[in-house]
Amino acid sequence: MLRHFRVQNLAIVEEARVAFGEGLNVITGETGAGKSILIGALDLLLGGRADKSLIRTGAEEALVEAAFELPAAAGVDDLLAETGLPPCEDRTLLIRRLLSAGGAGRCLVNDAPAALQTLRRIGDRLVDIHGPSDHQSLLDPAFQLDLLDAFGRCQAPRAAYAEGYGAWRALERRRADLVGGGDPAADIERLRFAVDEIRGAKLAPADEEDLVREHAAAANAEAILQIGGALGGALLEGEGSAFDVLAQAQQRCAELARLLPEAADWRREAQAAAAQVQELGRTVAGRLQRIESDSARLQELEARMALVQKLKRKYGPAVADVLAALARDEERLRDLETRGERLAALDGEIAAALREAQSRAEALSAARRAAAGSLSRAIVRELRDLGFPKAGFGVDLAACPLRASGADEASFGFAPNPGEAMRPLRDIASSGEIARVMLAVKTVLARHDRIPVLVFDEIDANIGGEVGRAVGAKLRALADTHQVLCITHLPQVAVFGGRHYVVDKDVKAGRTFARIAAVEKGARADEIARMLGGRDLTPVTLDHAREMLQAAARTAQ
Repeated sequence: MLRHFRVQNLAIVEEARVAFGEGLNVITGETGAGKSILIGALDLLLGGRADKSLIRTGAEEALVEAAFELPAAAGVDDLLAETGLPPCEDRTLLIRRLLSAGGAGRCLVNDAPAALQTLRRIGDRLVDIHGPSDHQSLLDPAFQLDLLDAFGRCQAPRAAYAEGYGAWRALERRRADLVGGGDPAADIERLRFAVDEIRGAKLAPADEEDLVREHAAAANAEAILQIGGALGGALLEGEGSAFDVLAQAQQRCAELARLLPEAADWRREAQAAAAQVQELGRTVAGRLQRIESDSARLQELEARMALVQKLKRKYGPAVADVLAALARDEERLRDLETRGERLAALDGEIAAALREAQSRAEALSAARRAAAGSLSRAIVRELRDLGFPKAGFGVDLAACPLRASGADEASFGFAPNPGEAMRPLRDIASSGEIARVMLAVKTVLARHDRIPVLVFDEIDANIGGEVGRAVGAKLRALADTHQVLCITHLPQVAVFGGRHYVVDKDVKAGRTFARIAAVEKGARADEIARMLGGRDLTPVTLDHAREMLQAAARTAQ
């Protein structure tokens, strides 16, 4: 669950801290007070799109941070280990995201740098955020199919189908590439030229850095021999060489040792130095013996380098890329030269792959059909509690050609009133009806997933009265198994909150400041009364607010 949440310098929020509790947490406040900024901040924290314009005017950086108390089933520990992030201490996950006005933002998980994709993966496991615009997603057939698969736990057959479908489509693309739209004879001629050109060069990895080094040595052979010879002479040859000087030093040390005993140690050090100089001289001489001032060899190396550079320009940019191009062209050439045989073989492979994909699609469709009825009945039960006592709901599946999602098209049917024929949800539902159907779907799915935190941003849009009370009761029931955060404008919903927070804003010195605070006891009745009748509280609205709170408490027991 989300324990602590902090927002700093984001939009009109200079500093906001809130400690959420278990169960249903309701957030209320006037329109424009900044409630949705908090939900946007949570989305940002979990990998949502960042916009530097959200940084508060005059601030250099915006910060969003949260502490999650992890349930054992969240699977976040495995994800942290997989991505090399520090483990949680006391089952507490710390996430921070910073937006910088002058540079790149930063993401931190347990105080260690993390990739944005990691935040998204964590968010997928911990929080489900549902905003007002998400109602319309319920009308999307692809979304409906995903909901059915989530409810029916069809992930395994869907993954198996996706693998089979991908294999079949890959073979189809290979066949299309083999058939092509051009002239096969011209393609063969072009590929043969490329293959012969690269093969003829007999390229090897040594044609990269090793060739450059050998060419450099050959091009500078005379200078290397001249300078190296001088170095060898300075080390070993003749009077005044380093070896000669050290030999004289040894002799002087030996003479001095008769008068100063410690000079014997100096003599031994001079001997050791002489040995090192002698070894260095032999090393230099040995390397110089391998240097050849050969103009013919230099020309060969330059010609080789020119050939390699030519091939790299055409097929590169590196020798490894040229060799990879050779392998691809050889395979493509073999396919074209044996085009008839390859097409026949591919047709057989494609037919087998298609049969396998169809078989897996049938298994997926069977799992979906088995789940469709159960999902329909479960949603109908939830709709009864949301002001649709006689509503009908159905999940229809129609066959379609194989596609990435399977061989089914889903359509949610809805009949909100008795005696009406069931029609596609997108054709008849009002926005208020869609909101309630979505809440019913979320309630059903919540029993089948492990996401611990559910966030609803104005799920109660365009409803009111007794229906609003039903929505509040449903959210309260959902909070028995999940932590629920709900932004609402309806007092009928707000009274069901186990914890209640109010967002308001103030203007000081020409700047707007939004803040959030918990309300309890008498102050909570004041907030419910404000939602009922505005800021001018009257004994009537206050009594009504207290009655609503007491009724909600009795319902929740």
